[in-house]
Amino acid sequence: MSGVLYCDNIDKSYQQGPQQLQILRGLSFRVEAGQHVAIVGASGSGKSTLLNVLGGLDQPDAGVVYLKDQPFSKLSENARGKLRNQYLGFVYQFHHLLAEFTALENVAMPLLIARVAKQEALARAQHLLQKVGLEKRESHKPAQLSGGERQRVAIARALANNPACVLMDEPTGNLDGKNARAIQALMQELSEQIDTAFVVVTHDIQFARTMDSVFELDEGTLKQVEPE
Repeated sequence: MSGVLYCDNIDKSYQQGPQQLQILRGLSFRVEAGQHVAIVGASGSGKSTLLNVLGGLDQPDAGVVYLKDQPFSKLSENARGKLRNQYLGFVYQFHHLLAEFTALENVAMPLLIARVAKQEALARAQHLLQKVGLEKRESHKPAQLSGGERQRVAIARALANNPACVLMDEPTGNLDGKNARAIQALMQELSEQIDTAFVVVTHDIQFARTMDSVFELDEGTLKQVEPE
């Protein structure tokens, strides 16, 4: 397997009043093509910060993040945006769907941004909504969908460009057991078909244990959790 995402000796801290709060300390981490990785840890341990640094949404104070062998974190904001849209998908804890657009249009948006023809983008979006069990809800806007349905739209949107890696923040937080298993099956299918890797921040230990590897973020570093 070839490496997709790699961070080398990452430091990240934030100013909190007079104090400098260190979140990540010399953290190194590698994700291979098709690999499923879960990251667990206490609230406030920096899991979302790590996802933002991996995804180029936040810059490390030291160290480098590489995406597809390119020094992602060292690129200009414009160059990072292009590389992100080409290789990464995101599923946020709070969906971030565009309220004025339908489910179908939300899923098609990354494809349209990548200048895929509208007909093709909508066809791909329809296929993905079917994959997540929402083919009958494609014309509904986010306000007309339940929390779980909005989460599934967000997951479909993250997969629109056949990304090399998808970063997911609590992807099953609003899903029942049946839909969580459906998402797990979809992740497995995509890994087998196009070698998509997944990095999942989750409090759902049962879901984490379905991943290839589980890491705990503790005191700014990642420690692999041995399977029980």
